[in-house]
Amino acid sequence: MQLNTATLDALRVGFNAAFQGGLDQAETAYGRIATTVPSTTKENKYGWLGKMPNMREWIGPRAVMSIAEHDYAIRNRPFEMTIGVDRDDIEDDNLGVYQPLFTEMGQSTAAHPDMLVFEALANGFAAECYDGQYFFDTDHPVLDEDGNKITVSNTGGGSGTAWFLLCTNRALKPLIFQERRKPQFVSKDKPDDDNVFDRKEFLYGVEGRWNVGYGFWQMAYGSKQTLDAAAYAAARAALQGMKGDYGRPLGLKPNLLVVPPTLEGAALEILNAERDAAGATNVWRNTAELLVVPWLA
Repeated sequence: MQLNTATLDALRVGFNAAFQGGLDQAETAYGRIATTVPSTTKENKYGWLGKMPNMREWIGPRAVMSIAEHDYAIRNRPFEMTIGVDRDDIEDDNLGVYQPLFTEMGQSTAAHPDMLVFEALANGFAAECYDGQYFFDTDHPVLDEDGNKITVSNTGGGSGTAWFLLCTNRALKPLIFQERRKPQFVSKDKPDDDNVFDRKEFLYGVEGRWNVGYGFWQMAYGSKQTLDAAAYAAARAALQGMKGDYGRPLGLKPNLLVVPPTLEGAALEILNAERDAAGATNVWRNTAELLVVPWLA
């Protein structure tokens, strides 16, 4: 193959098409638990997370809710992946091996938000959210009916394999995927580029900017207790009983049970079995969807 502008342009188009094909074919799950928020700056601040709006009877002047400001921000991070194609392979027209590699590049790029989002979920027992507490914690501060500060838990504790019950049917999901720049296919493929001169290697890659963070902790329950009917019932009761400031019930309906592959069997017993181990009717059947996540393994 002759190394000229036309052949290198055609090569770039072909590699980009393989990359886009992999990007489009990938099945992702992060959108099930994370709201995508577009970003136009280096970081986004989420001080408004400290307040959920509430209707009240209109008596007298309007009562303007002051948003509880929290210094919670998600800073965008740059990410990249680069593949080097040997000049000899191009000259010898030995490019068949690279096509699936670029398809895999696309699939890997699409999966990256999954990796970040579910890593954040797993790390929620030791990572802070907007109120300064760990996302899964026993003492989140909330105001009771009289305006006194009390603490609320959204974790079952324990020391085993983590599992999660989430409410994902509200406007904001439990986690946030913040996207500053979508993945872009880029290249350094001119014959006189330094990488070609020094290493006889044409470079093709993908780059983008994004990050993840935490939304409302009230919409997520994390536990490391044994996943059984009793622990699942406790998780549902905790989420359904969540209240905002001044004792306002949030009306949450937990609808998604997230587990690693090692807990799939236990989760299926709870959500799919018609009867429990004692032969009684399984009252928890079909009370939530099951999401088995390999990134949690």
